[in-house]
Amino acid sequence: VQLQASGGGLVQAGGSLRLSCAASGRTFSSYTMGWFRQAPGKEREFVAAISSSGFSTYYADSVKGRFTISRDNAENTVYLQMNSLKPEDTAVYYCAASPVRYSTRPDLLTSFGSWGQGTLVTVSS
Repeated sequence: VQLQASGGGLVQAGGSLRLSCAASGRTFSSYTMGWFRQAPGKEREFVAAISSSGFSTYYADSVKGRFTISRDNAENTVYLQMNSLKPEDTAVYYCAASPVRYSTRPDLLTSFGSWGQGTLVTVSS
Protein backbone atom coordinates (compact mmCIF):
# COMPACT_ATOMS: atom_id res chain seq x y z
CA VAL A 1 0.00 0.00 0.00
CA GLN A 2 1.20 3.51 -0.81
CA LEU A 3 0.42 6.37 1.55
CA GLN A 4 0.15 10.12 1.01
CA ALA A 5 -0.15 12.35 4.06
CA SER A 6 -1.44 15.92 3.92
CA GLY A 7 -2.94 18.65 6.07
CA GLY A 8 0.06 19.92 7.96
CA GLY A 9 0.76 23.59 8.44
CA LEU A 10 1.42 26.41 10.87
CA VAL A 11 -1.05 26.93 13.70
CA GLN A 12 -1.06 28.84 16.96
CA ALA A 13 -1.06 27.08 20.29
CA GLY A 14 -4.57 26.05 21.20
CA GLY A 15 -5.58 25.69 17.58
CA SER A 16 -6.60 22.67 15.54
CA LEU A 17 -5.51 20.82 12.43
CA ARG A 18 -6.75 17.71 10.67
CA LEU A 19 -4.27 15.47 8.94
CA SER A 20 -5.30 13.09 6.20
CA CYS A 21 -3.57 10.05 4.81
CA ALA A 22 -4.80 8.66 1.52
CA ALA A 23 -3.92 5.07 0.71
CA SER A 24 -3.75 3.30 -2.61
CA GLY A 25 -4.83 -0.27 -3.16
CA ARG A 26 -7.96 -2.29 -2.63
CA THR A 27 -7.01 -3.82 0.72
CA PHE A 28 -6.98 -0.67 2.86
CA SER A 29 -9.83 -2.02 4.97
CA SER A 30 -7.59 -4.91 6.06
CA TYR A 31 -4.85 -2.70 7.46
CA THR A 32 -4.21 -1.31 10.89
CA MET A 33 -3.25 2.34 10.41
CA GLY A 34 -1.08 4.53 12.56
CA TRP A 35 0.27 8.03 12.97
CA PHE A 36 3.77 8.71 14.23
CA ARG A 37 5.72 11.94 14.57
CA GLN A 38 9.31 13.04 14.64
CA ALA A 39 10.43 16.32 16.15
CA PRO A 40 13.79 17.86 15.22
CA GLY A 41 16.61 16.00 16.91
CA LYS A 42 14.31 13.36 18.36
CA GLU A 43 13.33 9.83 17.51
CA ARG A 44 10.12 9.00 15.72
CA GLU A 45 7.38 8.32 18.24
CA PHE A 46 3.92 6.80 18.29
CA VAL A 47 0.92 9.11 18.24
CA ALA A 48 -2.19 7.06 17.48
CA ALA A 49 -3.42 3.93 15.74
CA ILE A 50 -6.70 2.43 14.60
CA SER A 51 -7.70 -1.13 13.81
CA SER A 52 -8.88 -2.12 10.34
CA SER A 53 -12.55 -1.81 11.23
CA GLY A 54 -12.08 1.40 13.18
CA PHE A 55 -13.49 -0.22 16.28
CA SER A 56 -10.27 -0.04 18.30
CA THR A 57 -8.14 3.05 18.74
CA TYR A 58 -4.92 3.66 20.63
CA TYR A 59 -3.23 6.88 21.72
CA ALA A 60 0.02 8.03 23.21
CA ASP A 61 -0.49 9.51 26.65
CA SER A 62 0.81 12.85 25.40
CA VAL A 63 -2.08 13.28 22.95
CA LYS A 64 -4.89 11.42 24.69
CA GLY A 65 -7.96 13.63 24.98
CA ARG A 66 -6.67 16.09 22.36
CA PHE A 67 -6.19 13.99 19.23
CA THR A 68 -8.67 11.68 17.52
CA ILE A 69 -7.84 9.09 14.89
CA SER A 70 -10.52 7.90 12.50
CA ARG A 71 -10.80 6.23 9.13
CA ASP A 72 -13.09 6.03 6.14
CA ASN A 73 -12.60 2.67 4.47
CA ALA A 74 -14.80 3.65 1.56
CA GLU A 75 -12.42 6.53 0.83
CA ASN A 76 -9.19 4.67 1.73
CA THR A 77 -8.31 7.47 4.11
CA VAL A 78 -7.24 7.77 7.73
CA TYR A 79 -7.48 11.03 9.64
CA LEU A 80 -5.89 12.60 12.67
CA GLN A 81 -7.90 15.41 14.22
CA MET A 82 -5.61 17.45 16.44
CA ASN A 83 -7.12 19.89 18.91
CA SER A 84 -5.64 22.04 21.68
CA LEU A 85 -2.30 21.94 19.95
CA LYS A 86 0.83 22.71 21.92
CA PRO A 87 4.28 23.86 20.75
CA GLU A 88 5.61 20.43 21.75
CA ASP A 89 3.35 18.88 19.11
CA THR A 90 5.58 20.44 16.46
CA ALA A 91 6.94 17.63 14.30
CA VAL A 92 6.77 15.89 10.98
CA TYR A 93 3.78 13.55 11.14
CA TYR A 94 3.87 10.24 9.30
CA CYS A 95 1.09 7.82 8.56
CA ALA A 96 1.85 4.12 8.47
CA ALA A 97 0.12 0.89 7.54
CA SER A 98 0.33 -2.60 9.02
CA PRO A 99 -1.17 -5.53 7.06
CA VAL A 100 -3.11 -6.87 10.02
CA ARG A 101 -6.67 -6.17 11.09
CA TYR A 102 -5.65 -5.75 14.70
CA SER A 103 -2.14 -5.11 16.01
CA THR A 104 -1.09 -6.19 19.49
CA ARG A 105 1.63 -3.51 19.53
CA PRO A 106 0.43 -0.60 17.40
CA ASP A 107 2.79 1.69 19.31
CA LEU A 108 5.87 0.12 17.76
CA LEU A 109 7.43 1.43 14.55
CA THR A 110 8.36 -2.12 13.66
CA SER A 111 4.69 -3.12 13.55
CA PHE A 112 4.26 -1.02 10.41
CA GLY A 113 5.72 -1.86 7.01
CA SER A 114 4.48 0.99 4.84
CA TRP A 115 5.07 4.68 5.50
CA GLY A 116 3.94 7.93 3.96
CA GLN A 117 6.25 10.84 3.21
CA GLY A 118 5.32 12.95 6.23
CA THR A 119 3.61 16.30 6.68
CA LEU A 120 5.01 19.10 8.83
CA VAL A 121 3.00 20.51 11.72
CA THR A 122 4.33 23.64 13.37
CA VAL A 123 2.66 25.00 16.50
CA SER A 124 3.67 28.51 17.50
CA SER A 125 3.47 29.75 21.08
